[in-house]
Amino acid sequence: MKHIYQEGKANKPTLLLLHGTGGTEQDLLPIAEMIEPEASVLSVRGNVSENGMPRFFRRIREGVFDEEDLVFRTKELYEFLDEASAKYGFNRDNIIAIGYSNGANIAGSLLFHYENALKGAFLHHPMVPRRGIELPDLTNTPVFIGAGDNDPICPPEESKELEKLLREAGAQVELHWESLGHQLSRGEIEKAKELYDKHFGNLG
Repeated sequence: MKHIYQEGKANKPTLLLLHGTGGTEQDLLPIAEMIEPEASVLSVRGNVSENGMPRFFRRIREGVFDEEDLVFRTKELYEFLDEASAKYGFNRDNIIAIGYSNGANIAGSLLFHYENALKGAFLHHPMVPRRGIELPDLTNTPVFIGAGDNDPICPPEESKELEKLLREAGAQVELHWESLGHQLSRGEIEKAKELYDKHFGNLG
């Protein structure tokens, strides 16, 4: 998978950056800098193209995922994390995802499908990746959900359902609301930073 790797301090987590539809591996680098400037960064570009726009998995139409492709691409990303940790020498058990929109959905899918895939996740404007499956044990996994109470792409009910499913699997979920539609705002990032500092700020 096309990616950028920037090595940080050895005792800090590796931030896995996952862009939104039409984005690139450059998009979320400033957010990683705001959350934890000393962390290593693994920023990945989605392997799927929709009308020339990079994505992490196919969709049938807006809001309707191609579940078969989602499962395949989630496995592909999970295996890539194993390969990247071996290649670059970072701790595979200390990866925290930061995803926006489509990138938040694939990060959520990692949580839904693989136990211990991520140490934590910051999901900005995600949807429920899949329904009707049993989630792995996510006990004490911190998850931030940034949502819009007027998000035209991701309705508030979707955010609340995702929160419920993750909580039932044991995750420590914080759901933060903004009123800026599907936009990723500075205020939302600042709230994510607060959660990061609370759970991970004492590492190293």
